[in-house]
Amino acid sequence: MDSRPVYQLADGATRPRRLRTTPALRRLVSENRLHAADLILPMFVKESLTRPAPLTSMPGVLQHTLDSLLAAAREAVAAGVGGLMLFGIPEVRDEQGSQADAPDGILNRALRLLRDELGESTVIMADLCLDEFTSHGHCGVLADDGSVDNDATLDRYAAMAVAQAEAGAHILGLSGMMDGQVAAVRHALDATGHHDVVVLAYAAKFASAFYGPFREAVDSQLVGDRRTYQQDAANGREALRELELDVAEGADIVMVKPGMPYLDVLADAAAASPVPIWAYQISGEYAMIEFAAQAGAIDREPAILESLIGFKRAGADAVLTYWATEVAQLLNGRDAERS
Repeated sequence: MDSRPVYQLADGATRPRRLRTTPALRRLVSENRLHAADLILPMFVKESLTRPAPLTSMPGVLQHTLDSLLAAAREAVAAGVGGLMLFGIPEVRDEQGSQADAPDGILNRALRLLRDELGESTVIMADLCLDEFTSHGHCGVLADDGSVDNDATLDRYAAMAVAQAEAGAHILGLSGMMDGQVAAVRHALDATGHHDVVVLAYAAKFASAFYGPFREAVDSQLVGDRRTYQQDAANGREALRELELDVAEGADIVMVKPGMPYLDVLADAAAASPVPIWAYQISGEYAMIEFAAQAGAIDREPAILESLIGFKRAGADAVLTYWATEVAQLLNGRDAERS
């Protein structure tokens, strides 16, 4: 028999475990909570499809037809998801990304469909970038030497902004990381009377290995990388400079992307930002959890929820996640059980 004395805490000692004793007590003292309205669902619509196509690198995520996009959007809205972010995949690409601002381009058709069908019951967002539309897969037009021409790209972004606003987007997500993109888009919107369209600036978008599955999702044509315009993963202070510039140019909301590998940047940006700040839980983050769960390495549902609460703890006001509808439905079910 072990005769060693059992250590006893002194009378009146602080015991943080007191606040963890029951699920109800833990819920009552929780510092951060997930709500369905905090979640935004990224969605892919592909012009050439006649039926939805599953993605091998992102289990459970589809490339949609217009019909399946609308059905999935309605499901998300019914679950209370805060908004929908649309990405378009055209049948024909060219060097200028001409389909990006064509009124009958797939993304603009999808925006018009959702705005007509869903109206103001949700927030409809458009990815404003050329990479899905260009034959070379870069986020801008190319100069003669093959580099991305920043200022020529701004002209294309301005045209896209007007087209997406006219198609019904409430929010435009500027994800191209071109210098001056926020000012160019805000000017184009205001000059055409679209004063109420919101500009979401991907203020800190890093060049990342975690974008891999997204390349499948948009049938990316990219050869090479985007390191001359997306941020270097080693730089945190630079992200704050980008945020400051975007806010000064008129950004209404700012974004940090990717999410989990950059929670430190998100926390710093949230502390500094005078406007709402969002985060994007990107394709590689999604795939890691899904495939780890399939392998039996982690418990899927708790891992999803833990990853999302991490964004809230770091300061995100909203999170783009491919689990938005599923998590919203889960949260609704838990709320119903408690009522």
